[in-house]
Amino acid sequence: MKILGCDLHAKQQSIAMVDTETGEFTEKTLSHEGNEVRKFYAALEGPVVVGIEATGAMQWFLELLEELGIVCRVGHPAKIRAAETRKQKHDRRDARLMLDLLMRKDGFPEIWMPSIEQRDLRTLLRDRHQ
Repeated sequence: MKILGCDLHAKQQSIAMVDTETGEFTEKTLSHEGNEVRKFYAALEGPVVVGIEATGAMQWFLELLEELGIVCRVGHPAKIRAAETRKQKHDRRDARLMLDLLMRKDGFPEIWMPSIEQRDLRTLLRDRHQ
């Protein structure tokens, strides 16, 4: 199994990945331009779990991972921040923190995410009188 902590931004993402079978640790930065992200995640073999912090610009990434059959866990930003002892933000360090939280039993502060259908229904109900 491959476990990835991902610090997602608008134009790029930093990842920290460990292969639980081989123990291999990898860090990488992926640009969101072109197909670099799709190629990287499509090439991962075996079960894959990705952990990200909830952001406003994550929906396209969640849909991509779902399309590729990759499990994505979305974490509560404030609880992820509380787990960090250093208060300086650094993309690689944030990716490593998410990886560390994912690897701890009950360590990742996962939040509930509505499905695409639930989100669309919520939008329809909210905007029905406009």
